[in-house]
Amino acid sequence: MEQFLQQVINGISVGSIYALIALGYTMVYGIIKLINFAHCDIFMLGAYIGYFCMTSFKLGFLPSLFIAMAICTLVGIAIEKIAYKPLRNTARIAVLITAIGVSLFIEYTTMFFVKPDPRSYPPLSGLMSKTYSIGGINITMQQILIVGITIILMILLQFIVKRTKIGKAMRAVSLDRDAAELMGINVDTTISFTFALGSALAGAAGILVGIYYNSINPLMGGMPGLKAFVAAVLGGIGLIPGAMIGGYFIGFAEVFVIAYVNSLLKDAFVFAILILILIVKPSGLLGKETREKV
Repeated sequence: MEQFLQQVINGISVGSIYALIALGYTMVYGIIKLINFAHCDIFMLGAYIGYFCMTSFKLGFLPSLFIAMAICTLVGIAIEKIAYKPLRNTARIAVLITAIGVSLFIEYTTMFFVKPDPRSYPPLSGLMSKTYSIGGINITMQQILIVGITIILMILLQFIVKRTKIGKAMRAVSLDRDAAELMGINVDTTISFTFALGSALAGAAGILVGIYYNSINPLMGGMPGLKAFVAAVLGGIGLIPGAMIGGYFIGFAEVFVIAYVNSLLKDAFVFAILILILIVKPSGLLGKETREKV
């Protein structure tokens, strides 16, 4: 029983990270129907920005987190303005190929500047390094930080989307971009804000991965990014609650496969879930089937 509860705690921690990354995928897709494959590399940049803030500039965890989110926000806006905006009215496949190109550009540019060698995050000190034991279950301060920050960011995201003017604009553009533009909504600004918001969440996830796994490298975004994409599809891509549910589902599935089956099968199991959901319910757990009118 203790081992089961320990895996639940681990699943919540890992699922929180996947949920944060998946939110970026699902928001961008909900607005412009684009799978932004460069999103996973913004997550990688967030990890490196946090690393250099904590090692070169000797900043604490929270200042490094805010700086990583701010810089990733600017990177996300720049990518949208430079790479995606000129292709907005072209074929969807052109934008998809561009997203893959942007992803590779970020990865190999990062490798040129920081070298491909893995780097270890500096150990957290003081309260940040504590481990609490409750009934034989170990809970680290890193896990508490990951879950706490994820909850705060998700609540803030829901507030922005549901209660603010720009959030209402995002929902309007998601439903019908042309009608939203006719109603006076600045679609370009709304799309840029969506990229900014998703990139900030990816940057936060990057630094959280850094302190949790204590190792980063320029190609680290690939597998977590794919799993977060699976999470978004599983929950219903384009739906924010679906991304949250999908992220935690994938997190739990991964840690339980590692604990009770075989660690070598964790990735295969995640992608088997993707195949299954696409066969059984392509719209995802919370998605609704829509028929295209002709």
